[in-house]
Amino acid sequence: MKRIIIAAAVAALATTGAAAQSSGQSGSHNPVVKDGTAHHVATPAKGHSSFTEDQAKGRLAKAGYTNVTGLKGTPNGAWQGMATKNGKQVTVTLDYKGNITAR
Repeated sequence: MKRIIIAAAVAALATTGAAAQSSGQSGSHNPVVKDGTAHHVATPAKGHSSFTEDQAKGRLAKAGYTNVTGLKGTPNGAWQGMATKNGKQVTVTLDYKGNITAR
């Protein structure tokens, strides 16, 4: 009886691992971020960000921003700092959805 229970448990774990590997999930682990593309918006969305500071810097870099400095969390749950794009220094904000606002 113990062997049947152990065999069933091993089989269940094996299929769970295979299903997780074949789920095809890639990119951000933030379920709100549906793709790897940063979108520019007029106003950042309010909500707690699951991005780490390094992830926020990486997302800004992927959108073409360089020299990202002073990145801090805002009371609205976004990341905000200074960055350069096309030779202009701007204030950038990355909201919890991964959208970028530049001013």
